[in-house]
Amino acid sequence: MQNYTEIDNFIDTISRDPQLNMRVSHIEVIKEKEAEFFDFPSDLDETLSLALRNSGIEQLYSHQVKSYSLLKEGKNVVIVTPTASGKTLCYNIPVINAILKDETARALYLFPTKALSYDQLEGLERLLNALKKGIASFTYDGDTPKDIRKSVREKSRIVLSNPDMLHKAILPHHTKWNGLFSNLRFIVIDELHNYRGIFGSQVANVIRRLKRISRHYGSSPQFILSSATIANPAELAGRLIEEEVELINKSGSPQGRKYFILWNPPLVDRELGLRRNYISEAQLATEKLMKLRIQVILFARSRLNVEILTSRLKEKFEKNPKIIGKIRGYRGGYLPNERREIEQALRDGEARVVVSTNALELGIDIGSLDGAILAGYPGSIASTWQQAGRAGRKEKSSIAILVASSEPLNQFLINHPQYLFGESPEKGLINPDNLLILIAHIKCAAFELPFREGEQFGKEPLDEVLSYLEEKGVLHKSGSQWFWTEDSYPADTFGLRNIPGENFIIVDRTGGKARSIGEVDYASAPMLLHEKAIYIHSGEQYHVDKLDFVERKVYVRKVTVNYYTDAIEYTKVKVLDNFDTKDEVNWGEVCVTKRVVGYKKIKLSTFENIGFGDVNLPENEMHTTCYWFTINRERLKNLGFTDEAIIYGLYGISYIVGNIAPLFLLCSRMDIGVHLGDKEGLWSFQGDVIKKDRQAIDEIKKRLYLPTIFIYENYPGGVGFAYELFSIHPELLQRALDEIKSCSCNTGCPSCIGPSFITNINIKEISLGILDEILQKNTIEG
Repeated sequence: MQNYTEIDNFIDTISRDPQLNMRVSHIEVIKEKEAEFFDFPSDLDETLSLALRNSGIEQLYSHQVKSYSLLKEGKNVVIVTPTASGKTLCYNIPVINAILKDETARALYLFPTKALSYDQLEGLERLLNALKKGIASFTYDGDTPKDIRKSVREKSRIVLSNPDMLHKAILPHHTKWNGLFSNLRFIVIDELHNYRGIFGSQVANVIRRLKRISRHYGSSPQFILSSATIANPAELAGRLIEEEVELINKSGSPQGRKYFILWNPPLVDRELGLRRNYISEAQLATEKLMKLRIQVILFARSRLNVEILTSRLKEKFEKNPKIIGKIRGYRGGYLPNERREIEQALRDGEARVVVSTNALELGIDIGSLDGAILAGYPGSIASTWQQAGRAGRKEKSSIAILVASSEPLNQFLINHPQYLFGESPEKGLINPDNLLILIAHIKCAAFELPFREGEQFGKEPLDEVLSYLEEKGVLHKSGSQWFWTEDSYPADTFGLRNIPGENFIIVDRTGGKARSIGEVDYASAPMLLHEKAIYIHSGEQYHVDKLDFVERKVYVRKVTVNYYTDAIEYTKVKVLDNFDTKDEVNWGEVCVTKRVVGYKKIKLSTFENIGFGDVNLPENEMHTTCYWFTINRERLKNLGFTDEAIIYGLYGISYIVGNIAPLFLLCSRMDIGVHLGDKEGLWSFQGDVIKKDRQAIDEIKKRLYLPTIFIYENYPGGVGFAYELFSIHPELLQRALDEIKSCSCNTGCPSCIGPSFITNINIKEISLGILDEILQKNTIEG
């Protein structure tokens, strides 16, 4: 095949081209695989069999048949097979077959995004139209016109929606959906790996409410879930739906040869560990493939980077009139019709390059591409494979290139490719019983249906929580039932992406007129909207005049200035309760106290620091779960380092540990906090805040008796991240040691232990010495 030769020749040129060879650190060759076919199940409706054959499908893949068989036995399934392996038919075939055999049967499909719902609807309708049986399917989301919503509720046999719409619009108004809930046979949950952390914990409670309402109407639906590759798909699926789940993870689909290249930009300053900009390097990689006439999707990590790369590529290639219109950008913010047109251009081959955010990572049909380039690590191994999997369909050969940035986790994966190409270490973790989340959804459930004495919502009896809500005046007990008493419905007061709580309303008072322009969550408000901050909203600059904690309002006015502000935050961590000690490390509850103490003014054009300001805000306390370890100071003294050097060495360890921990958690770096201090909260080291404060350094040196590194969850109550790190100790520290050793810098850099801001101390050497002591001599104390 022509494309095979072009891609294969490109791989061959790498060893002969010095400029390419210096950038490519690893090439993984994923071999071809033949399809494993089975005949249609004998009890498959003849009309459906004929429609499949008319669509060009003569046989099914082995995993599709296994899904059908397990569902026929009444089991729930989770399908974990590669991108473009035909997972959609794993649920469409059994659902449509059930509807053909029982005209009252209904199904609910849940997708994480509206765009994916619409794309899946197109494929579903093609199959339903081929049946010619009049089976109706509709999407139901915020864009569904109000004049057809009644028709959707009454006529749709398959409803395609998303968890947010289910939470706010369907469950609270379940009486209008009597036909769906009375006959609900299947619930499909696509892209399971997205339902982790806070979002997954929230959705698990939405599923509890969904099952409760289904029982009320007399139905008991089966669940069909699909997921990208993670370490614990069956466990995550089971926790999400709180039922037994059968895992299907052997794919019967064919697979062409794939070359997966790890591309590390060359060093421009070895001492500081600085590398050539990864955006420019991703552009270079794209240009190389374009010259070989390879159709490419280039994933960027932000909307801004999408526009930058699209503009640069157009500027370089559209001098040739034949290329005009062949390079396209794709991101949120484009109109739906424009996005559909770009998707069609990719399928038809008219677009040769599309630069996209992760909006095209999910299963939207964009045809068969030859190459995928990732400008920076997407944040999880699951997302990496989702994006890389957009290139290469069925037997075609393909190429994927991950262009690394200088960030520690990017460099860790470049230096340890086995984490990408071996068994995934990432676990999807949720905690549906987080008290703040649980209470919020109990309120929603009480609005939907009264609670009965002894009823459960999840694993625990509810009488204590219901009595508490009765005392708060939102529930009223009559006989053996608790009833909702307020006029408004609670699902409208919070979304699923954050911990439920009171948000701050942003009020623009420019020109004397007050208008609301947005909201921000309680925890983020002090950092983003402290007084004198410059807040940027929809490209406009606003000066914050007042942050009102009592009214939960922020008053701002439009300005035009040449800088933005970066808050300086002081943090303390104090141990409240030790849940468990294992291998001399700890997992428990801590109190995290944060206070914004000032801000820096950063010039927009050069990013230089042009000034400081003081802020006087109250402390904000959060109780959460944490993993921590305390290092024996006397053993540290034996290493021969000064107390000051030890402080900086421990700070370097906390920096690298915090940056590589997400690799094991399927979470963002922002989901966890890292802190260096002691267990009593008497002192802490704040890096940028304290580095110039010699008095503070001296004070810490006097008190450096129990130096402790904390990794805590950035959500009240936590969702399980801390326990997972506790359970895999000391692997995280060993990986940190390996990464520091493999870094090419001499004294420390942003790719390993952080910027080295002390000229007379080799922080890298000290961090390595401390980690060696911890890991080899077992000096951690519980």
